Amino acid sequence: MKSKVIYRCSNCGTESPRWLGKCQNCEEWNTFEESESQAKTTSSTSKRKTSPKRLSEVLAGNSDRIVTSMREFNRVLGGGIVKDSIIILTARPGAGKSTLLLQVADDVANKGYKVLYASAEESDSQIKSRSDRILIGSKSNIWIYSDTSMNHVLTSIEELDPDLIIIDSIQTFTLEEHNSRPGSPIQTMECANELLKIAKNNSRPRAVIMVGQMTKDDEIAGLRALEHLVDAVLILNGENGEELRGAWCSKNRFGSTGEIGFFSMTEQGMLSIDNPSEFFMTQRGAGQTISGSALTVIKEGTRPIIVEVESLVSKSFTPYPSRIAECLRRDQLNTLISILEQRGKINLYDKNVVIKTTGGLQLKEQSVSLAIIMCIVSSVKDKAIPNDTVFVADVGLTGELKKVPSIEARIREIDRMGFKRVYVAKNTVRDSSRFKNVEIIELNTLYDVISHLGMKNTNKLESGLPLTEI
Repeated sequence: MKSKVIYRCSNCGTESPRWLGKCQNCEEWNTFEESESQAKTTSSTSKRKTSPKRLSEVLAGNSDRIVTSMREFNRVLGGGIVKDSIIILTARPGAGKSTLLLQVADDVANKGYKVLYASAEESDSQIKSRSDRILIGSKSNIWIYSDTSMNHVLTSIEELDPDLIIIDSIQTFTLEEHNSRPGSPIQTMECANELLKIAKNNSRPRAVIMVGQMTKDDEIAGLRALEHLVDAVLILNGENGEELRGAWCSKNRFGSTGEIGFFSMTEQGMLSIDNPSEFFMTQRGAGQTISGSALTVIKEGTRPIIVEVESLVSKSFTPYPSRIAECLRRDQLNTLISILEQRGKINLYDKNVVIKTTGGLQLKEQSVSLAIIMCIVSSVKDKAIPNDTVFVADVGLTGELKKVPSIEARIREIDRMGFKRVYVAKNTVRDSSRFKNVEIIELNTLYDVISHLGMKNTNKLESGLPLTEI
């Protein structure tokens, strides 16, 4: 085995036989560092450690997963933690990455699995303090290791033989054989590759979850190759001070990409929101109604969720009334208000309009358009929409109701939650007889919906028409 001196770029990992002032790959200056490279002489006749297998003989399924008690965490991963997988979790600072993973470690340990929690960012006492606050019960199956050396972590894995390994965070660990700083692309990729070998060991598969630091551009720090290396990429969303947290998969080799799970950040840690439809709407008693509220159904991943949209319409005393939307783009709100004024015959030129959702959920689908408009109508008229009514339709610039994807799945969720009536676009549902408990009202235009609910204008002054036409 020979060793020779080479130079590696600490930013992108490009190698060069001589020192360069500027990297030709990433175009960064003064990033080349001297290191030794050991070249191994291999033979094409070397003995293989594994043999090819028939695809039909390869085992896969839910039996190869560690199913936790956190249903939303299982949902995001496609049913639980695959035993020979490597996962990376990233989020902004303070979003709750370490808290969530410590709870996962506790849940897995309580099921009889051995867990190693290695952290280079927190001391043993800091991890212990958090565990005393959020974990209940025995912690005998969790081992804590606080160090920056990946070599020591690998040694601990050999000694303990854990089933689940949690690394917090991968950018803070280093391997002694690589002379570069923590967080450099070389160190990060080499540490991740060592963990990959451990996870994919056929004789002793293990699950590995790594925390990945997030950049100011909301991307995982380091090379894109890190995302290609892992089996699943989890992104935890949520702002400091807010209760709601959402975890979604941008990549998942063992489940649906784009699936999302919801959690509530409390003093006891992350709580799984197992029925989001209840969380994202106000629970009111029978006959208790209030103006300015409307219900709709969105799809997050493969799951339909009922969401309450609220509005507040007030008199404006300025030439330019306010248009405030906490849950959608302001341009989208302005478009819907213009449609309502022109096609719904309700004037808002002197009214402030504020829109938000219960629970703070962001609205990205066009299927919520009708519900947003109707909650504004309800607020203007100070007339409540019945609690058992839901709106699922897009509204075009012509005022016509438009079809939305997965309408039958959305109606099934409405039926499951016990609602009695849903407004949709004409010719949307192929066979409405399959829904026994919910009445499907198919209409053509926005004005038809307003009229059907008895909220249309009764005089020309209220509709904003010129006095000459009265």
